[in-house]
Amino acid sequence: MHAAGLRLSILPAALSAALLLAGCAGTATRPAPAAAPAPVPIETILQKQVYQMTPVEAGRYVSWVHTAEPDLRKRIAAIGRKNIGQPYRLNLLGEFPYQVHDDLPLFSLDHSDCVVFAEHTYAMALSQSWEEFFWMLQRIRYRDGVIGVATRNHYTEMDWNVANRWLVTDVSAELAGPAGPTYAMTIDRTRFLRTRHHTAADIPVESSRQAYVPKEQVAAIAGQLREGDFVNVISTRDGEYWASHVGLVVLGPDGQRHFLHSSEPQVREETFESFIARAAAREERNRLEGKNGQKLAGFKFLRLNDDIVVPPMAPQPRPGRPAGA
Repeated sequence: MHAAGLRLSILPAALSAALLLAGCAGTATRPAPAAAPAPVPIETILQKQVYQMTPVEAGRYVSWVHTAEPDLRKRIAAIGRKNIGQPYRLNLLGEFPYQVHDDLPLFSLDHSDCVVFAEHTYAMALSQSWEEFFWMLQRIRYRDGVIGVATRNHYTEMDWNVANRWLVTDVSAELAGPAGPTYAMTIDRTRFLRTRHHTAADIPVESSRQAYVPKEQVAAIAGQLREGDFVNVISTRDGEYWASHVGLVVLGPDGQRHFLHSSEPQVREETFESFIARAAAREERNRLEGKNGQKLAGFKFLRLNDDIVVPPMAPQPRPGRPAGA
C-alpha cells in the first residue's frame, strides 16, 4: 500500500479516537441536568418524628421550630418530644471519617443512646439550620469543639458537665442543701483511651467530689427544676458512684416535672416517680436472682443557663455567624 492509502486507512481510527476523547471531555453530548425536585412541604415533614426524617428534612425542621417556638426551654422540650419512640442503641457514635479508630459516625438521627439524645436535642434547639446543628453538636460533644476520641467528653461528671458550663450549671449541691450527700470520683483518661479506644494519650489522673440529690429527696425539690435542665442519674455499686444515665427535664400538662430520656427500648417521657419505681423493681429482681447490679442513689441536676453565649470552636467558625460570635 502506498503512503496515501496508508494515511486514508489510519484516518478513521484516529478520528474515532479523537471523537471518543471529545465525548469524555466535552459537554455537548451531556444530557441536561434533571430539574431539582420540589421541596417537601413543611406540613408533611412535621407529621414525622425526627428519627424518621432525612437530614434534609431534619434541617428544615430545625429552621422551622426555631421560629415556631422562640422560647429555648420550650423548644428543647418540643424537639425532645419529637423524638419519642426513637429506638435505643448503645455506643452508636464515633469520629468516623474524621478519625478511623472505629467506623462509627459523628451523628445519628434514627437511633440514640442517652447522651446522644440529649446532645442532639440541645444542638437542634440552639441552631437554625442543619449546618449549624452539626457544628453545635460537635461543640457540645468535644472539648472546645475539637473532634477526636481523646477530646470527646467521655465522663459525664468530669468531662461533659465541665466542658459545657456555658450551657448548663450544676445546681445539685444547692438543691440537696448543706447536708446533701457527695461522692469522690477519680478518672484515668490515659488508661481509658488506651484500653477502650487503642489511643495513646498522656493525661494526668484527676479526682473530684460530686454533689447529688438523693432519690428520696427528689419529690421535695422537683418544683425547683426547670424545663430544659440536664439530668444525671447517679448509680452505685460496691461503694462506687457514677452517672450511669442522662436525660432532660420537661413539664407535664399539669406542670409536673417529667424525665425525658433515651433508654431501652426507645425514647420515653415519664415522671421521676415512675423512673424511681422502675429502678426499685429492677433492683428487687437482681436481689432475687442473686445479681450484684447497680442501684439508684439519686440525681445530679444541671440548670440550663438563662443567658447562653456559645463559645467559638476550633478549628472552624459557627456557620451563618460572624467570626468570633
